[in-house]
Amino acid sequence: MGAHKPAWLEALDKLKFFVGCSVHESARKNEKNICCLDCCTAICPHCLRSHRLHRLVQVRRYVYHDVVRLQDLDKLIDCSSVQSYTINSSKVVFLKKRPQSRQFKGAGNVCTSCDRTLQEPYIHCSLECKVDYIARHKKDFSHYIRRCQSLQLSPDSIVPPDTEVGDDEDTNETTHSTVVEGDDPMRSSDSEDFNVPYLNFIRKKRSGINLCSRSANKVDTEDMATNMSRRKGIPHRSPLC
Repeated sequence: MGAHKPAWLEALDKLKFFVGCSVHESARKNEKNICCLDCCTAICPHCLRSHRLHRLVQVRRYVYHDVVRLQDLDKLIDCSSVQSYTINSSKVVFLKKRPQSRQFKGAGNVCTSCDRTLQEPYIHCSLECKVDYIARHKKDFSHYIRRCQSLQLSPDSIVPPDTEVGDDEDTNETTHSTVVEGDDPMRSSDSEDFNVPYLNFIRKKRSGINLCSRSANKVDTEDMATNMSRRKGIPHRSPLC
């Protein structure tokens, strides 16, 4: 790597993420939230087919700032002195500087570049701050950059279904609509075999409930009529002695 800053590190600092992709302008979820480290460019999930063999890092958004998972970034550069934050059970690192409006007063660590208050033993609040510190004081990135030949997106990355390798967008849309509409002969036949007995069972169950309710009403009516006849019948006199 030498003393120079790698091109992918410069890209992470200069690129703008979470803007619409001009190539897939009409597609849904076309925000550029992935950085291709080999091409040094920001891409959207629909661009993955052209970069599937490249090193990829997903950029996330937290409180209007770009963050990257520490687990991914630590494979590329030493992040031991950069303060991380836990978001959704995952540790992340901020990419850009976050200077404070008020000057820090008191004990504790402060960022080497933007004077942000930090927890011990951290001395950088973001990746950009650490890169600036290395460029100003160390002059050599070779001791911090790590060799990483392959880096793929994490399983929890949000990727549209039509970005799978080898599949066409129209083909996927047809497949999904076919499954939803039930036009597949195998699926539709299975659904019919299961649905007809189930409907008959529901009808029998409902008719049984109605029959029971009618029988109960009939019994109650008969009992009420018997009681009324007993009350309104001719009174019986006791025999005379």
